[in-house]
Parts: sequence; structure tokens; C-alpha cells
Amino acid sequence: MRRRRVSRVATISMHTSPLDQPGTGDAGGMNVYIVESAKRLARHGVEVEIFTRATARDLPPVAELAPGVLVRHLTAGPYEEMDRSDLPGQLCAFLSEVLRTEAMYDPGRYDVIHSHYWLSGQVGWLAKERWGVPLVHTMHTMAKVKNLLLARGDKPEPPARVFGEEQVVQVADRLVANTADEARELIDLYGADERRVAVVNPGVNLSVFRPASQAAARHRLGLPQNAHVLLFVGRIQPLKAPDVLLRAASRMLIDDPSLRDRLVVACVGGPSGNGLARPSLLAELATELGISDVVRLVPPAPQEALADWYRAASVTVVPSYSESFGLVALESQACGTPVAAAAVGGLRTAVRDGVSGVLVDGHDPAAWAPALHRLITSPRLRDTLARDARAHAAAFGWQSTATRLVEVYAGAIANLHKTPVALNF
Repeated sequence: MRRRRVSRVATISMHTSPLDQPGTGDAGGMNVYIVESAKRLARHGVEVEIFTRATARDLPPVAELAPGVLVRHLTAGPYEEMDRSDLPGQLCAFLSEVLRTEAMYDPGRYDVIHSHYWLSGQVGWLAKERWGVPLVHTMHTMAKVKNLLLARGDKPEPPARVFGEEQVVQVADRLVANTADEARELIDLYGADERRVAVVNPGVNLSVFRPASQAAARHRLGLPQNAHVLLFVGRIQPLKAPDVLLRAASRMLIDDPSLRDRLVVACVGGPSGNGLARPSLLAELATELGISDVVRLVPPAPQEALADWYRAASVTVVPSYSESFGLVALESQACGTPVAAAAVGGLRTAVRDGVSGVLVDGHDPAAWAPALHRLITSPRLRDTLARDARAHAAAFGWQSTATRLVEVYAGAIANLHKTPVALNF
């Protein structure tokens, strides 16, 4: 029997480009996931072509992200940034451009489609029917989960998204879940066939996010050497709950005023989603709480600079209401900095409670304040967690993610064509 091979993947990321800086707009962990997994796939002979929406007139139609990885910028709607809620109206235009691109080549150019987020899944659904290849889909976030864990001041996801996700779940040949918890949510909340759900943990770039001198990092960032640094990294929006950190810090200073001379609360990221409606929210909240003197608001940073922030921190704080995985937590631990995270979603996998960090139930600042106070004032505990954090993160490399993805692709192709598939690894 002839053995097929996974040679080229059409990756669909309609609403955000892998070239965008994570931490602002719609760019976040999903962007990192797409970039890092594509690079690892390409290194082992699987070419990746990423289809995304052009957001500027001067973007090239095709850009090489890395050897074997192309980014295709497709015109669909106005070039300026569009609100994500307006993007469903551009699905037809985007799909047309995807199909037009494939039609320029001989049939069979792509072996599999991997779509990311539900909008891309809708495009992948129709492309798979036209091309006769399997659709692998990763949700990254799910409306039903977000609506069950809605942040204060956040809006529920609309019924149209819920319905769209249900459709994608039903038509995808394989569903990639970041954790076993997410796999269970797909099955329980969306009725996914468990035989089509595969768990593939995301990874961390261990060559970038690695331990190094905290003193040197603090010097480069202009932070006091004796500071207690609480770090938030991510998009500034209700879902990510940076306000929980600020409110907890305020309570810490009320309970222990001696901290004020040494406490630094650093928030690295930009407004996103509902946070765009009040881009100055954190600054205003800091003023309202009387802690502006200890808060530093920093724009999104590239990976090398971000690694310095992790190394400089005493603790990285991830108080999100919902996370499919939580790459920030993993990146911090890889740098040797323990994490205090909300006990939700993928954070329960990304952080080993009591080993690489601590998990906090709920989002009440009254619960977060003592947990953070204990971490920053207990050097021996923090050193123990830091050591084990590095060991925990070392088990999550992007190469392992890519290897598992190829297995998932091969299984989807084999099931569709009823033929064995040769793995590239």
C-alpha cells in the first residue's frame, strides 16, 4: 500500500497575523503558538503557509517568516484594524482569496488545513470541502467557557460565535486541545466526538526564555535591585484581569505599609478587546487606588526584552478569568521566576501548584493579596519554587508540540484516505 507523507500545511489565522507583536490588539498566545510550531514543523520538512488578513496596504502579498514558512496576506475588508466583531462580514472575501491562491497551483498542494480560532475554522470548513483534505482545528478560546467565567465589566460572547464554534466542532476531522481540561470542555460543552479530540500541549522557546542574572535584568530595565517586583504580561482587557493585581497590590500596601518603598507592579502589554474602550483604565485605577507611585505601565515587548522582564520579576501574576493554556506562565517559569495564577483552564496544567508556583481560587483581591505577600517576603519559598519552575517548564518544548501535531495531521489524513501516512520525524 502506498504511504502518504505530510508535506505542506495550510494554516489559517484570519483575525490576527503571526507577524503582529503579541500583547496588543488581538495578538497574544495564539500568535506565538502559530509562529513557533510552524518554525519547528518546517525544520523537519513540513512546509507551512499561513493565510491571514492584510491589515496594511504596504504589506507584501507573501512574506517568508522562516525557511519553509510563508505568510500570505489576503485582502478582506479595510486595511486598517477592524474590530473582531466585524470580521464575520469578511469571511466570504477572505475565503475567496484562500481558494484563489490554491487554484494558482496544481491540485493537491496542501495535505491538511489547520485553522486557529472559530472564524478561521469557518473558512477551513469550506476550503476542506473544496480541496478534499482534512481540517484540523484549534479553538484557543471558547465562547461557552468564557461566558461561564465572565470577567467583571466584560461582555458575553454573542450567540453567533457560539453557533459558529458548534459548527466547526462538528465538521473538523480533528480538534486539537491544549490540555486535557480543554478536551473535556470540547466534549461536554460542544458535544465533540472524543475520538476526534487530541491533546497537544503548547510549548515554550527554551533558547529565549531561560534563566539569567536577575540583577543584570533589573539594571537594564531601571528597576531597584532590592525591589519586590510583581509582573503582569498580556493584553490589557477584562478577561486577563490586570485590575485584580492592582487591587491586590493596594490591599498589600494597606496591610503592610512598609512594602511601599520596595514594591513595583509592572504591567507589560497593550489594550485589547473590550479594553480598547478605556485604554487608560489601568492608569486611572492606579490613581484611584493611590498606588500610581508603585505601578509601571510598559508597552508590549519582543521576546528578548520580555525575557528580561520575567528574570527581573519576583513573581509573575496571571489572574485571568479564562485561559486555554497560559503561555505567559510557562515563559516565566522557563526564566526561573515562579508564578501566581488563577486556578482556571490551562493554567492548572501550565503551573504545578505548590511546586512551580501557586494557584489562587477566584479573583477576589482579598485572596490574592496574602498569597502574593507570602511569595515576595519568603525568599526560601521563592527560591524553591524558582528551581522547580525551571524544571517544570523544561518539559514543554515547541519541538514536542510540532511532533504531536504531525501525528495528528497524519491521523486525520489516514482516516480521510484510509491509507497510512509517513511521519516526517
